[in-house]
Amino acid sequence: MLFSSFESFLQSLDVHSLVDPSIPKASYIPLDLSINNTELKAVNVSDVEDLERYIWTSIKTNKARIAYGGYLEKRGIYQRSAYFNQTHPETERNIHLGLDLWIEAETPIFAPLSGTIHSFKNNTNYGDYGPTIVLKHHIEEFEFYTLYGHLSLESIEDLEVGVEVTQGVQIATLGTTKVNGDYPPHLHFQIIKDIQECEGDYPGVSNQLDLAFYKNNCPDPNLLLKPY
Repeated sequence: MLFSSFESFLQSLDVHSLVDPSIPKASYIPLDLSINNTELKAVNVSDVEDLERYIWTSIKTNKARIAYGGYLEKRGIYQRSAYFNQTHPETERNIHLGLDLWIEAETPIFAPLSGTIHSFKNNTNYGDYGPTIVLKHHIEEFEFYTLYGHLSLESIEDLEVGVEVTQGVQIATLGTTKVNGDYPPHLHFQIIKDIQECEGDYPGVSNQLDLAFYKNNCPDPNLLLKPY
């Protein structure tokens, strides 16, 4: 597979784990929430309790602690919310642009790279991110952003734009279903090359029509988070 210079750059970076680095790789399992997962036919993905039960059953069955995945998955979960525009197959937003880490609420989240606080916001649409932080990074010749969604309300209290963030420092904790957009607790992590005019927010789900743009602007987080 051929990578762009930016994608190769991401692969070259030494990053800190997003969660407790003492959790071994063997405790991470991949999780498929796409429309192609036949197991989900028995799950009401529009019901947060039913979806959470499925996720934690998968984690416990595999004797794991964290489930991960989701980049470019086409998901049915977004059909429950008018925020994602399910009016036409080409404009319905249902293709996930980030990496999800499914783990308990209140889990500490750490900065994978040094940077500065670009922006933060509580995105309160049904099915949205809830509390969100965006970090800005300038490393070598590259400037880019990382987004952390579905956080706790406490995570965005007393923040200041422009404050430096050191690699490995705790930047947030995960939010509960009540504040995170009505999802089972998890972190949405996304890499963004050009954040455009967005502050504390950026589309984390694309439609088919705009996918080529977003795939280029939001490369695979697994290039950066190699341990997963």
